[in-house]
Amino acid sequence: MSYKVLIPTDFSKNAFNAIQYAFSLLKERSCEILLVHSYYLSGLDKGNLLVPEPSDEERKRVEQTAARQMDELRGTLEETHSNHKHTLRFLTVFGPFYKVMEETVEKENIDLVIMGTKGRSNKNSVILGSNAVNVMEKVRFCPVMAIPSDAEFKKPNEIVFPTSFRSQYREHELEVLVDLASLLNAPIRILHITNDDTLTERQEENKQYLESILLPATFTHHRLYNMRVNDGVRTFIQSRESEMIAFVNKRHNFFGSIFSNPMVKELGMHTEVPILAMHDKRD
Repeated sequence: MSYKVLIPTDFSKNAFNAIQYAFSLLKERSCEILLVHSYYLSGLDKGNLLVPEPSDEERKRVEQTAARQMDELRGTLEETHSNHKHTLRFLTVFGPFYKVMEETVEKENIDLVIMGTKGRSNKNSVILGSNAVNVMEKVRFCPVMAIPSDAEFKKPNEIVFPTSFRSQYREHELEVLVDLASLLNAPIRILHITNDDTLTERQEENKQYLESILLPATFTHHRLYNMRVNDGVRTFIQSRESEMIAFVNKRHNFFGSIFSNPMVKELGMHTEVPILAMHDKRD
C-alpha cells in the first residue's frame, strides 16, 4: 500500500517533531508526503466588523514570510531526509487552517493526516492541542494521527483499539490501522469496557466481523468491567505501557459526542502516546 500523507506545519518545534515521527513511522512504506502551511489574515473574515481589512502590504508580507519559512523547511529536510521511498512536496496555501485542511485532504486524495499537538500546560497536565482535536472532528475523509509534542518514535509495542461492539465497522474504515499494525508488527489490543459478562447477539456478530477485518494483523481481546470508558482506556494503557491508541470516531455510538466530552483530552494525558482517529464514513 502506498500512502499519500499530509502533514500540516506552522514551523514550530511540535510540528517538526511530527514530521520526524512520520518519517520514522513510514520508513518502510512508499509515500508521497505533502507538507502544508496555511496562512491567513483575520481581517479578511467579513463576519468580524471589529477587525479592519488588511492592506495589500500586509497580505504581501505574510505571503513572503510563509514562502521563506517553507523554503527553509524544504532546505532542512532535503539535507537531512534521504529515504528514496518518500517523495516530499511543499505547499503554502492562503486561507483559514481548517478550510485548507479539509479542501487539501479532498483535493489531493490524502490517505492519512499526521500532525503535532501541544505539550504540557502550566497545570502540568497534557492535552491535545485544539488544532489536533478540531482536525479529528472536521476532517472526515481520512484518518488523523496526533503526535504529542515530546513523543520520540519507537515501534509501538501494541495498538489499543477500544470498542463497544455495538456498531459494525467497514473494512475501508480500518484499512490504515490494519496496514500500520502489519507494517510495524504491532499487535492490536481490542478493548471492551462493559458491565455485562455476555454480548448481545448483535454485538457478537459485530465482534466476529471486526475479527475478519483485522485478520491480516495480529490481535487479542481484552475486557474491563464496571468502569467509565475514559477511565478504562486510561487504566489499560497505563498498566501495559501501550504506545499507541486507535479509535473510530462514531458520533452516535460508544464514545458518543466524543469531542464535546473530556475523552480526547483525557487520552491526551498520555503525552508519549500517539492517537489515531479514524472515521465512520457513513457520518
